[in-house]
Amino acid sequence: MSRLKAHIRPSARPQPQPPPPPPSTTTTKSFNSTINRLSSAGSHRDVLTTFSTMLNCHTPPDAHTYPCLFKACTFLNKFSFGILLHQRIIIHGYSSDSYISSSLINFYSKFGRVKNAHNVFDLMPERNVVPWTSLIGCYMHSGDVNKAFRLYNLMRYEGISPSSVTMLNILSGVSEIPLLECLHATVVQFGLISELNLVNCMLNLYGKCGRMKAARDLFEAMFERDIVSWNSLVSGYAQDGNFEEILKLFKRMKSDGTIGPDQQTFGTLLSASETFQTDVDLGRLIHGQIITCGLQVDAHLATSLVVLYSKCGNVCSAFRVFERVLEKDVILWTSVISAFVQNDSACDALMVFRQMLGSCCTPSTSTIATVIAACAKMSSLLLGKSVHAYLLRQRMTLDIPVQNSLITMYAKCGHLRQSHASFDSMSERDIVSWNAIVAAYAQNGDLWQALCLLNEMRSTLQQPDYITIISLLQACASTGALQQGKWIHSFVTRTFSQTSIMVGTALVDMYSKCGDLKTAHKCFNQMPKHDIVSWSTIITGYGSHGKGEMALKLYSDFLISGNQPNHVIFLSVLFSCSHNGMVSEGLSLFNSMTRDFGIKPELEHRACIVDLLCRAGKIGEAYEFIWKMFSNPTTDVLGILLDACRMKGDAKLGEIVARDIMMLKPACAGNYVQLAHSFASMNRWEGVNDAWNQMKVLGLKKLPGWSYTQQHGEITTFFNGQSDHPLNEEMMWVMEILGYQMEELRFNFNLSSCDLNDIFNEIDV
Repeated sequence: MSRLKAHIRPSARPQPQPPPPPPSTTTTKSFNSTINRLSSAGSHRDVLTTFSTMLNCHTPPDAHTYPCLFKACTFLNKFSFGILLHQRIIIHGYSSDSYISSSLINFYSKFGRVKNAHNVFDLMPERNVVPWTSLIGCYMHSGDVNKAFRLYNLMRYEGISPSSVTMLNILSGVSEIPLLECLHATVVQFGLISELNLVNCMLNLYGKCGRMKAARDLFEAMFERDIVSWNSLVSGYAQDGNFEEILKLFKRMKSDGTIGPDQQTFGTLLSASETFQTDVDLGRLIHGQIITCGLQVDAHLATSLVVLYSKCGNVCSAFRVFERVLEKDVILWTSVISAFVQNDSACDALMVFRQMLGSCCTPSTSTIATVIAACAKMSSLLLGKSVHAYLLRQRMTLDIPVQNSLITMYAKCGHLRQSHASFDSMSERDIVSWNAIVAAYAQNGDLWQALCLLNEMRSTLQQPDYITIISLLQACASTGALQQGKWIHSFVTRTFSQTSIMVGTALVDMYSKCGDLKTAHKCFNQMPKHDIVSWSTIITGYGSHGKGEMALKLYSDFLISGNQPNHVIFLSVLFSCSHNGMVSEGLSLFNSMTRDFGIKPELEHRACIVDLLCRAGKIGEAYEFIWKMFSNPTTDVLGILLDACRMKGDAKLGEIVARDIMMLKPACAGNYVQLAHSFASMNRWEGVNDAWNQMKVLGLKKLPGWSYTQQHGEITTFFNGQSDHPLNEEMMWVMEILGYQMEELRFNFNLSSCDLNDIFNEIDV
């Protein structure tokens, strides 16, 4: 029994296991094959998982394993794991392998560790074209173009010929024509001209450098072409501004039949159409070609179509394109919101923004800036504050464009304190920021503060541009601040070597509205060239100051200079005729719109003729004109006729017009006040009561009569019946003195019989 126990006991002890057999080469190859396949498929996490399994199975990796691992670390942003792999490579003696070293250089390059990459390169005992190419690419990606070219020259000095990948890396940093031509010669020298990717890269670079003849010669000399070749040449012509050549290439591409246009081709074509401001018909034609070619309108193409339709003013077509895209990105959403804002449909823009939030697409700062601009157009402080609050709740970055939009929005809503607070909170400002705050004060009547901001702007070494100047000149024009306008004019002369058409037009407008027609005309004559707006401004200036004949002479000069009139010019000329009693001339010009120039009169032109006839006392003709030329007369047009009836004492026609206005149920308080006055002049007191009652029912209130004075750039507004001004007593005292002096001088308002300037010289307040 004891012998049996002794025999069993040793067998019960665990026997030491023999060492595992050395793994076979086939097993390593099998893992490497799996790793390579997963890496090619982009399954980088699975690559690392397979490598972990390989180590757990005690299968040692070899030189063919590591390149895919470094690639996976790069894609998955696992720098620390890549360092561990580098350590394993050193321990197992693979650091001298050129293929692994090249992968290491690429790995460090992608993480911006140029110094580490160069250290790996320096430790290599032998270098072929692969590590040289990797290190050159590393310096190119880091932006050190000079170092990359020095390495390329050193590689050539050591007698190593570049590969197509080397040339692609070195070409990525080229921006000068002489260097590009030298590299082109090198490509030919080493027999790489048949490499399609390399030739496409050179073709693209020639286009970007504006050498379209060289690009076209290279394109025509290519042995084979793919869609990238065609698109590179199309892009080059788009950057060169040759839209005609783009269309020719597109037709040739279609006629060849071998390679058809793709989405990028149409995207470039649409972008070129937007740049060259083609008409909507061409945009529709391109859209039709996209559908004919069977291409899906993705978010990128849809964005280009939306922008094109928007610039042509066809926002309905833009929205239809937007609606048909299934997968909308943030750029497409922003584009359609911007399209509505630019086409005066701010309410629709906000509705689209609401849909965007419901679609779980996160808006960008560009989207928010556009939405705030929509709130500014609507002058809706409530909506603007809501968007601002959303911005803060989402902890979105307040970049410069968003802050600029906030400045403008609060200013348009009349809240200058919030507008200035947004401006003050900016850590960094650009020219748009300064223009926004200057325009905010200028448009709200505080010219003095706007000029102070201009000085502050200059003290920060920020040079004002044309937009700054135009905002200030428009403020001077609207307030009649001639002295400040002259100062700004002097500043423009000192600061800018040559003024733009817009600044010249703003100067003409400012001097005209301030009553200095002589200087206005001088500014007009000094402009290097004139556009429709500048001609319209000077014509309106003369017309509004009783110089109708001069206005017509300027219109004649406009036609003689070879310009084609449009709606704006005709409106200015008809306005001049209306304010100067030139009935026959005005009617002749109105008829010539359609007869001679094929321009259909719009509401404003027809309203000018009604005003023209009413001012001349031809109320019957004005009434006939209204019912002949207006399918649905507006309250404003009928109001012109109603005032004329009251002035001429035509109670019968006045009653008919008043009844027509009441039937339209206007929503403006001024119309009801006008009706009440008209009924009162006809002793129709029941009509007066009806007008006031209707106004009360609708909750309308008329703004009382007001005027303003301007002193030192500051505007002070006075309302009818106002007595709460801090200087009210002093002002009343001055008014009494003026009244007394007028009575003493037997002041006469008949301007034809006395000189007003002489009278003012005699009055010493």
